[in-house]
Amino acid sequence: MFDISVFKDMSTEDKYENMVIMLKGLIEGEENSITKLSNASALMNALIGRINWCGFYIANRDKLILGPFQGMPACTEIKIGEGVCGTAFKDKKVMRIENVHDFKGHIACDAASNSEIVLPIIVEGKVKAVLDIDSEEIGRFTELEEKYLIKCAKLLQENINWNIEL
Repeated sequence: MFDISVFKDMSTEDKYENMVIMLKGLIEGEENSITKLSNASALMNALIGRINWCGFYIANRDKLILGPFQGMPACTEIKIGEGVCGTAFKDKKVMRIENVHDFKGHIACDAASNSEIVLPIIVEGKVKAVLDIDSEEIGRFTELEEKYLIKCAKLLQENINWNIEL
């Protein structure tokens, strides 16, 4: 049973440290990749706070396909190089966007989103997916979120079979 109230009085950093530990526990003993990604998005959605979307886009040829997520319905496909997700994929780098409305080519899946962080998940030099998190707040994501989400992305990189059938 998951009880979010245990995190109520923790500092943000303590909460994020526990999120990484819990993510490791959720994915290491599970075989199914979709189950792992589903629980990962649910855990991050529950613990990060002040976000309105958290999920994955998985590489499939020349586009990213919507994977497990928490939030409002989302774009089902994103072309490589387009939007924040497609750019993070193409450039193989973390994209932390303070105001998505200032990002040329931003793809607005949820009109309420104002800031975004996207982390590529790279295996053997190839981007297999991106972790995408949006917030209604401008400037929501800081170096602290980036630091711990990089740790989450590394766990996912190492513990997911990225040859997911799409």
